[in-house]
Amino acid sequence: MTSYKYLFGPLASRRLGMSLGVDLVPHKICNFNCVYCECGETTDLTTERREYIPIFRVLDELKDFFKTRPEVDYITFSGAGEPLLNKGIGGVVNFIKQNYPGYKTALLTNSAFLVKPEVRAEIMALDLIVPSLDAITKSVYQKINRCDLSQTPDPISIIESLVSFRQEFKGQMWLEIFIVPGVNDSLQELDLLSKAAERIKPDKVQINGLDRPGTEDWVRPMLPEEAKRVISFFKRVPVELVTKPKGRGVESGENIDRISKITALISRRPSTLEDISHTLGLSENETSDIMDALIENGSVTFTTEERGVFFRLP
Repeated sequence: MTSYKYLFGPLASRRLGMSLGVDLVPHKICNFNCVYCECGETTDLTTERREYIPIFRVLDELKDFFKTRPEVDYITFSGAGEPLLNKGIGGVVNFIKQNYPGYKTALLTNSAFLVKPEVRAEIMALDLIVPSLDAITKSVYQKINRCDLSQTPDPISIIESLVSFRQEFKGQMWLEIFIVPGVNDSLQELDLLSKAAERIKPDKVQINGLDRPGTEDWVRPMLPEEAKRVISFFKRVPVELVTKPKGRGVESGENIDRISKITALISRRPSTLEDISHTLGLSENETSDIMDALIENGSVTFTTEERGVFFRLP
C-alpha cells in the first residue's frame, strides 16, 4: 500500500463512518489552540490564509488513492489544524466533485473563517460541513478555544456567519458543540448555545466530548448524567451525542500495510487498542502483537488515561 503524506486512512470516524482524511495544514498550525484538541497544542497560532501545503501534491495523492475506487463514506477535510487556513481548499473540493462525483465530501471546521463570504463561496460544493461552536460568552470562548481575539471574530459574528451559510449552502450542516465540563456547561452558556442553534437551524446538533487525551490535562470527559443534562437544553433542534465509531473496518489482506496505517492514525490522534483494531478490521490480539513489537523497537509509546491505554508516536 502507498504511504501518503497528506491523506490518512480510511479511518473509522465516530461521526462519518469510514473516512479518508485530507490534511491541508502542517502540524500544528491553527487559528485556535483548543484545550481539548486531541492533536496537541498549537505551535503556530495564525489567521493567515495561504497554501501551506502544495495543492498539486494533494491532488496527486488523491489520484493515486482512487485508482482502485476504494469504498469510503466520506472524504474529510480535517487533520492537525484548521483546513480553511489553506486557501487552496476550494480547488481540492472542486477537483473531487468533478473527478470522483460518487464520493461524499465533508469539512470539519472551527467556523472562524466562515465570516468571510469569499471563504464560504470556496466550499459550496461540499456535501457536509461540521462547524463547531463551543461558547457564546467571550470569556468562555477564550478559555476553551484560546485564539487571538484581535484577529479572530467573536462568537456573535460567527453565529451570524453560520446563519448566512445555512441559508446559502445546499448540503448538510451538523453543528458541533464540544462540552468541557465546568467551563461551557453552565445554565447560562447552555441556554445561549441552544438559542444560537435554533437561529442557525443546522440539520442536527452534535454534542461532543473528550474521547482521547486533550491538550490540557484538566479537561475530562462528560459523565453520562452530564451529557443527558446538556442534551435536554436542545429541545427545538435535532440533537445527538457523538458516540463510538460506526465504521465498517478495513479488510485485512497482504496488500495492506498495517504498520503504515497505525502510524498514520496515531500520528494525528492518540488511539486505544480498540480504536486501532476497529479501524484496521483486525482482532485485538492481532493488533496487540503489532503494538507490542512497535513499542519494543521504540516506534510507539503509550500513556494510561481514564478511558484506557492510548498509543501515540514518541
